[in-house]
Amino acid sequence: MDIALTGSNVLLAILAFVVLTIIIVQVLRAALRSKADGRLTEKYSGKTWDSPLKANNKYPDVNVFNYTGPAFKYGALAAVLIALLAFSWTSYEEQVFIPDNALEFDEEIEQIPPRTAEPPPPPPPPPPPVIEEVPEEEILEEDEPVFEDTDITEETIIDEPEVVVDDTPPPPPPPPPPPPEPEVEEIFKVVEQMPRFPGCENISGTDKEKEECAKGKMLEYIYKNLKYPAIARENGIEGMAVIQFVVEQDGSVADARIVRNLEGGCGESALSVVEGMNNLPQKWTPGKQRGRNVKVLYTLPVRFKLQD
Repeated sequence: MDIALTGSNVLLAILAFVVLTIIIVQVLRAALRSKADGRLTEKYSGKTWDSPLKANNKYPDVNVFNYTGPAFKYGALAAVLIALLAFSWTSYEEQVFIPDNALEFDEEIEQIPPRTAEPPPPPPPPPPPVIEEVPEEEILEEDEPVFEDTDITEETIIDEPEVVVDDTPPPPPPPPPPPPEPEVEEIFKVVEQMPRFPGCENISGTDKEKEECAKGKMLEYIYKNLKYPAIARENGIEGMAVIQFVVEQDGSVADARIVRNLEGGCGESALSVVEGMNNLPQKWTPGKQRGRNVKVLYTLPVRFKLQD
């Protein structure tokens, strides 16, 4: 008959052996102390020893080496039992329930338009100029020029020019040019290399194999940490919630939102699991387009299904 023990059971058994050993040592110590009284001194007064080795032990009645045999047998028994416990130690992997077709969408979900950050539209172009026909005007003949005498003599009186003071305020300075609009990074929905959940980058294989491995790791993480809301469980609510989030250029998860909710708090539960991806030891492998990291919109279905 196979005996399967968990790690906690093995540790408890070893702890029990340690406690039992301490108890045996204390009992033996108390027994030897009860023998070591004044009667031993009277019993062995004036006694001579046949061998100098026996002389090293003044009182043979309390010689602890007399218990070497039982101590050795107890140690051997303890070692055998601990070895058997170690061989019976069985580690159980936590079973994660992942629904069938966990990453497949319904038809209506596939039609969700990607959320992209687009720059504001440019202003409309100015209207085309209107060409008006100018009527022909009669060209008048030029009058003959009149020549005036501009010679200055001593009798010529020159009037002092009148000083004109302009009280008109100066025009206001032109307004500063508007600040340049910040460049908005485009958010892609499909790229040459889609972002991957961490945990599969060190395996050998093609990008396709790494992507499949990453999907499995992601599903394992989601359904291991997903909490089925008590209200939804009690009311037998099953279905699919859909979460959208952006995998940034550095692999972090941002702007997570619920695009399809499910009653009983299921959508909020799935959203909290997705937001917890930023607490993982490693970040996502960002998506790539033309050899550079880009932002990618990721749509993730999360299925809630009660186990039988």
